[in-house]
Amino acid sequence: MLSKICQPEGNRRGRVKIESKSFGTSILYGLIFILVFAVICSLIFAFILKFTAAREVSLQYVITALSFIGLFGGGFLSGGKRKEKGWLIGGVTGLIYSFVVFLFQYLGYDRLFNSEQVIYHTCYTLIAMMGGILGVNISTNNSRRSA
Repeated sequence: MLSKICQPEGNRRGRVKIESKSFGTSILYGLIFILVFAVICSLIFAFILKFTAAREVSLQYVITALSFIGLFGGGFLSGGKRKEKGWLIGGVTGLIYSFVVFLFQYLGYDRLFNSEQVIYHTCYTLIAMMGGILGVNISTNNSRRSA
């Protein structure tokens, strides 16, 4: 059965790709990007809060904007690696990120998401979906130009 899938058939040109690893790999790239971006931003803000008179309340909107940028970048990278179904790959990347944050909060602090956090994480997933869509479209356009 597997040899039938990989062999070219009469009117097909080329081989049929089996892309089961590509889905997980592209999500992993996006999640790694998001987590590395979050760690770097956290370190920067920790130094700002430690060595300046800035307060956490005054940086709240900047931190939220950087969170959106990080999720968009992770979705973009995931979509660019997969090169198809950007909405799905970006959405799954955003959902897995939100699930990891939920597990961290629930297991580490014994707290569930409140209504504000549910709204934030819904927006994070939507932003990652938009990044995935854009990542697919840009990577597809670049591969068409080079061919």
